[in-house]
Amino acid sequence: QVQLVESGGGLVQAGGSLRLSCAASGITFSTNAMGWFRQAPGKEREFVAAISWNGAGTYYADSLKGRFTISRDNAKNTVYLQMNNLKFEDTAVYYCAVGTRGFGPSLKTKSGYAYWGQGTQVTVSS
Repeated sequence: QVQLVESGGGLVQAGGSLRLSCAASGITFSTNAMGWFRQAPGKEREFVAAISWNGAGTYYADSLKGRFTISRDNAKNTVYLQMNNLKFEDTAVYYCAVGTRGFGPSLKTKSGYAYWGQGTQVTVSS
């Protein structure tokens, strides 16, 4: 049984930082690409970042490059999302997900993922 548990969300002032974590179980974590998505109220779930199985390759949403950093620790079966200089518009539920195939552009779409976590709320106050 695959489980993805996100943590690290919360309330932060604009300009602040948060680091999200996603602990995975039930999969061979070190062989899977991983990704982060987010969904704001009334909006579609959108791609944030993805990382290859060994961390050598990453994708980011263009609008988030330079502020968000994805990383992973295969020894801990955990993927991270460091978010800096947070803005009000970053408020959303953040989800991690397990990629279905190797590292490629499909990871920028929801269809590129097989399993999803329950999400963690990030609220940025202006």
